[in-house]
Amino acid sequence: MASLDSPAASPGRFAAFLAPRIGGLPRVFWVLWAGTLINRLGTMVEPFLGLYLVTTRGLSVGAAGAVVAVLGVGSLAGQLAGGYLADRIGRRVTLTGGTVGAGAAMLAVGYAGSVPAIIVAALACGFFLDMHRPASAAVVADVIGPGDRPRAFGLLFWAVNLGFATAMVLGGVLAAHGYLLLFWIDALTCAAYGLLVWRAVPETRPERTRDDAGGGFGDVLRDRVLVAYVGLSAVYVFVILQSMTTMPLAMRADGLGPGAYGAAVAANGILIVVVQPLVNTWLARRDHSRVLVAGNALAGVGIGLTALVGSLPGYIVTVLLWTCGEIISSAVLQAVIADLAPPHLRGRYNAAYGVAWAGGYLIAPLGGTQLLGLGAPVLWLTCGGLGLAAALGQLALAPAIRRRHFSSV
Repeated sequence: MASLDSPAASPGRFAAFLAPRIGGLPRVFWVLWAGTLINRLGTMVEPFLGLYLVTTRGLSVGAAGAVVAVLGVGSLAGQLAGGYLADRIGRRVTLTGGTVGAGAAMLAVGYAGSVPAIIVAALACGFFLDMHRPASAAVVADVIGPGDRPRAFGLLFWAVNLGFATAMVLGGVLAAHGYLLLFWIDALTCAAYGLLVWRAVPETRPERTRDDAGGGFGDVLRDRVLVAYVGLSAVYVFVILQSMTTMPLAMRADGLGPGAYGAAVAANGILIVVVQPLVNTWLARRDHSRVLVAGNALAGVGIGLTALVGSLPGYIVTVLLWTCGEIISSAVLQAVIADLAPPHLRGRYNAAYGVAWAGGYLIAPLGGTQLLGLGAPVLWLTCGGLGLAAALGQLALAPAIRRRHFSSV
């Protein structure tokens, strides 16, 4: 018999470690996972768009900010349109159309020759970039049962962060050879995702039954549990996104430059890539609402403690704290939407949830900079309080979410 330390036993132990984390998920999901990773590996334009517009196209900081805001408006519209189309014409067509359209719009932004053309292209780019997201989430809910959905959504979250972290590093290096290269890489990876879905993902939209009453966004808005959940998610998003909007400004006020901010944000990506696969399965088996309470509270505490720091090590510590909250919450955030949504409205329900994120990219910088103007402690303590308030809201909503979860099993 081979000992536990022998080479023959090692593959068995490794397989036993992987089985509960990645085993049992259908091929369709892994195609979607691979497409998501490919897509995020090419996400090089959005993080550098403002810099590109100012340094290469000669726009003022204000004009560049307006273009980025237009991108956010397009994202809001894209979420709603994507949810409608995913339920109306199908997940496969919406996914492919959104991603291929995003690639074309990305090139349009890169080749636009005037400010009005840039604005129109940015609006289209934001629209198509977010159009596919409700359909992608709906596919997961269509093909995976309630017990495995948190694990599946967690794996997608990990793919997004792994791809984005890699893209940030490569994008910074490749930008030195010209920003147009970034547009082409982003466009090609978007199109590759869409074509992969078209070739390898069958239509998963469930057939409507006689019991499927209604079918519009009005039905979504009448679901008070869903509306409350989306509202609490929007608060959480506002808190988390301060790391991308006001944190670099606050660090600059403390005498820390872009390199220090990059190091702090890198701590977020590294922790997610390393830790999230290890804890995802364990979190997925826990009560969803309790997981959300813990995640929102820890995110709020981590952000709030930023008020006490002024050095790079201090910022890194707080980043690691709120990243732990982000990892915990991400394990079940979209799984709750899948539990709440009737099968024939999964696209629209995911679009409503997506609005919390797309809207956050508009509201977080506006609200955050206003709070920062009152002083960094005001910003961070307010965000800490909002995170704790979101946790309390999830605690109050827990009984209703549990009832819907068990009714969907």
